[in-house]
Amino acid sequence: MKSTAALMAVLGLLCLQSARAEPTDYIYTPAVEKGEKEIDLKYGTSDTAPRQSMGSLGLGYGANDWWFTEIYVKYAKEGNSTRYDAFEWENKFQLTETGKYPVDVGLITEIEVPSNRDEGTELKVGPLFQTEFGKLQLNANILFEKHIDAAVSRSAEVGYQWQAKYRWLPALEYGLQGFGEMGPWDKWEPASEQAHKIGPAIFGKIHVGDRQAIRYNAAWLFGASNAAPDNTFRMQVEYEF
Repeated sequence: MKSTAALMAVLGLLCLQSARAEPTDYIYTPAVEKGEKEIDLKYGTSDTAPRQSMGSLGLGYGANDWWFTEIYVKYAKEGNSTRYDAFEWENKFQLTETGKYPVDVGLITEIEVPSNRDEGTELKVGPLFQTEFGKLQLNANILFEKHIDAAVSRSAEVGYQWQAKYRWLPALEYGLQGFGEMGPWDKWEPASEQAHKIGPAIFGKIHVGDRQAIRYNAAWLFGASNAAPDNTFRMQVEYEF
């Protein structure tokens, strides 16, 4: 298992281009539950000029104790019309047993085929980290992105995600989320050109039957740099069964 995940990470880093930040981006967590199936709905909007709004519908499955795979169909809104944007295949690997070590570790890989072929095929890969202190859960992820066979070739870019969540009640938790893109992995953009967002978030899981639950999270993110949108709203709703 670990050798397979490591091989995928190496291949990803070797292939690893321009990061395309999306308002539907969400925080990856390393845990995998065998046999879990989910229908995943995501939506996000940013007050860019013009406004960028996107949504996606996914179907996922926990193939075993360490591998979760999911496919997505993505849509984007332009003006008053909504169009098909991309197809995505996401795979998450849990590399350590939950709670066995001070930090849980995972690996995410994504392949996205956009409708605009000039963008090339996007590959994303990166390690996932999670730790807990009582009711406080902390996550931090480092992500590398590259577009392969794009019309304009650029270096792989690096970004990050982080999250602090207080598990108050199962149905209502709260915290903060942050996202950022620094530019090419080997030569970051000037600070004024990097995009950083941060804001409050809420989370929850509501059981609706035997092995069935609705899990949600949402955040309002504020631009923490000139290159980021002033406001971004993102949400995710999952039906697990």
